[in-house]
Amino acid sequence: MINLDDVLELVRVDSVSGNEAMLAARVYDELVANPALDVERIGDNVVARTTGPHPKRLMVAGHLDTVPGDVRNSRIEGDVLRGLGACDMKASVAGMLELARDATPRPVEVTWVFYAREEIARSESGLREIAELRPELLVADAAVLAEPTGGRVEAGCQGSLHVRVVLRGSRAHTSRPFTGRNALHRMGDLLTRVARYAPRTVEIDGVSFTEQLQAVRVEGGVANNVVPDAAICVLNHRVAPDRTRDEAVEWLRHYLHECVSEGDEVEILEWAPSARPSLDNAELHRLVELSGATPRAKVGWTDVATFHELAVPATNFGAGDPLLAHRSDESVTLSEVKHFVRVIGDWLGGTSPRERDD
Repeated sequence: MINLDDVLELVRVDSVSGNEAMLAARVYDELVANPALDVERIGDNVVARTTGPHPKRLMVAGHLDTVPGDVRNSRIEGDVLRGLGACDMKASVAGMLELARDATPRPVEVTWVFYAREEIARSESGLREIAELRPELLVADAAVLAEPTGGRVEAGCQGSLHVRVVLRGSRAHTSRPFTGRNALHRMGDLLTRVARYAPRTVEIDGVSFTEQLQAVRVEGGVANNVVPDAAICVLNHRVAPDRTRDEAVEWLRHYLHECVSEGDEVEILEWAPSARPSLDNAELHRLVELSGATPRAKVGWTDVATFHELAVPATNFGAGDPLLAHRSDESVTLSEVKHFVRVIGDWLGGTSPRERDD
């Protein structure tokens, strides 16, 4: 039975994005000990699969990396583990390893995916690396991405759009500003418009997605005695799954049109696609029932969208409170870890909610 010491061992392995080699080696060594698994290491990603006679295949995936931080103060206090990556997502990774080491036959084939570089640019993702080099390893009838969800299904995910807005002006001496046009002063209207944004909420497949719009970076200025002729603002728009990238960009341009003039620029920097909830999938619906909790939408972005691109119905379900992810006081409880292991074990074991209750 899993305990917090198992999680702490993984938390204490420094695996900030790009530095997953040691943890990947450890995961590989643990999995090759199970004769029921075919195990491959692809870069710093590890994929382990059963290859029996069953026609149905389920997949459980989790990332090995964490955001930057210091793991030396990681510790257990009673039934709580505190430390970088505790809930995002080494508690779930430890639970995955606990289940993957078990050689007991299951009524389905299972694929375990441990991948690198989720916490940085999507172009660097280890999951996409696997998809490019060995796409056949990611074929499944349904998948669970073990992001922290508080032990309940968080369905789908929102898209993430980053846009750079460049507002133009004209230079002048600050003692004679009327001979120019201050681009930074123009930025005030844009920031006010963004700050007054009223989030849009839409219900899809019974769960509610709430969009967001935030200014995340501002740049400008030439010298302390020069009226600036350009000001730059980067915006992040979280987009519900009922909108495509082009629809989101069109909406954003319209929303900002009063603040953007001819000669200004609105440039798309990055788009991470959304994914619909897929709760009409029978296997994911059974997962919801086994979790014992009402599903909700994943309002952030996750690799559920990557699985969606690969035509694999997927959802988020993992140990830990998602509101604690990336925080300095990140933590997870023993009961959260055990709940994850129990639910995923039942899901892979073909258990129905009624059978478990009995």
